[in-house]
Amino acid sequence: MDKKDFPGSSFLGAARRGYHHGRLKDALVEAGRMLLAERGSAGFTLAEAAKRVGVTAAAPYRHFPDRNALMAELARQGFVTFGQRLSSAWDNGRPNALEALARMGHAYLAFAREEPGLYTAMFENVGALAEPESGAAADKALAILRQAAAAVLVEAGGRPDNARKLAFEIWSLSHGVAMLASGGHLDPRNPGCDPAEILAGGVRGMVAENIRATGGRS
Repeated sequence: MDKKDFPGSSFLGAARRGYHHGRLKDALVEAGRMLLAERGSAGFTLAEAAKRVGVTAAAPYRHFPDRNALMAELARQGFVTFGQRLSSAWDNGRPNALEALARMGHAYLAFAREEPGLYTAMFENVGALAEPESGAAADKALAILRQAAAAVLVEAGGRPDNARKLAFEIWSLSHGVAMLASGGHLDPRNPGCDPAEILAGGVRGMVAENIRATGGRS
């Protein structure tokens, strides 16, 4: 994967020219994002990030005490951006909750496809969410999904009792589809293998079942 694929990679050159002027942290975050996208969490170390930036192996420790701290910052940034995209797609449930929920599914898959480094930091290491800031960003992003689930149930005449359960079901399916798509197992060029269609169909079934369970119109 070429560095030009990552718009923030200009931080790397800036860090090499003068990281002591405060750009090292940004450059390390960008290097970490690139490494995670290229190699996954197994190939991600502070030393490798430092090498990518062009500084000594000791330099990152002024900003990140260890690998997990940098991973937590990447997870925080990922969930902030992820939450913004979900919120924009939800658009206060307009024109109706089901359509808005479908847009969120497209936004979810697009984020996983376009930001593989951040997505890895967010979901491949639950320990990254132990930090208060990254954990809070994750909670805020996933609260949007719970809000959408509740709105769908209420709109169909049901009760929002199952909103948390429905949200986790949708999240689990979305993550599974996203991972299969990123691994090349789901290719929209092949019949029946369009990730967006698979996700949409699965979500419709989950929604219908939860509406029936809460006494609404499935």
